[in-house]
Amino acid sequence: MNGSRDQTLNSIRRSLKRGPLAPEAAAACETRLATHRRNLIPARARTLPPRGQVELFVKMAETVNATVARVKQAADVPAAIADYLSQLNLPARLVRAPDPALDALPWSERPLLETRRGVAEDSDPVGVTACFAAVAETGTLMLHSGAAGPTRNNFLPDTHVVVLRASQMVAAYEDGWDKLRAAYSRDGGFAMPRTVNFITGPSRTADIEQKIELGAHGPRRLHIVLIDDGEAA
Repeated sequence: MNGSRDQTLNSIRRSLKRGPLAPEAAAACETRLATHRRNLIPARARTLPPRGQVELFVKMAETVNATVARVKQAADVPAAIADYLSQLNLPARLVRAPDPALDALPWSERPLLETRRGVAEDSDPVGVTACFAAVAETGTLMLHSGAAGPTRNNFLPDTHVVVLRASQMVAAYEDGWDKLRAAYSRDGGFAMPRTVNFITGPSRTADIEQKIELGAHGPRRLHIVLIDDGEAA
C-alpha cells in the first residue's frame, strides 16, 4: 500500500472509530480479490464466435449514437479520422494520447491533419485515444489510465475518437476484467490501473424535462475507428 492511500484509509478508520483489520479479516479480503467470483454473463454475446462479437459490438455502439468506421489495417487510421472530421466540418486539429500504438500510425501521410501528442487541454477540439478492450454485449469501450492514456483525454475534447482492434473484442464485462487482471498481475498480486473507464456512446443526460442532451458531462461525439484486421475472425 502506498503512503497516500494508507493515510486516506487510516483517516476513514479513525472517523469510523475502527482500527486496522484483524489478520483473519485482512486475509479474507486478499483471498476474495485474488479469487474473484464472476457475475452473471448474458448469453447474447458469449455464444457468438469472435466475428459475431465484432458485429454485435458495432450494432450496439451505433444504437447509442456512437459512429464506427471500419478499416483493414492500422495504416488506414489517420485517413479514416481525417475523412470523419471533414464530413462533419470539424477542425482538422487533434490531440492524441501518448500511446505507442498511436505513435506507430502514419500521421505524416495526412499533412493537413494537425496533430499534437500529449495531455488534452481545454482548447483541443478532438482527442484520439487507444483503448484496452471493447465489450460486445453493450457496445462499450474499456479504457484505463496510465502514462499512455491520461484520463482527461477521454472526456475533455468535444469529439472523442477511439482506435480499436478487432482482436481487443471481448464478449462481456467480466471478460474485460479478466483480461485486465491478466495484463496487470504481478507476482501473484495485482498492480491495477488507478482508473478504469467504461464508455458507451457519447456523454448524455436527460435531467431537464427528460430530453436527451449530448455532451453534458463529456464529449458530444464518440467515433470509433475499428481495425478489422482479421484477428477476430
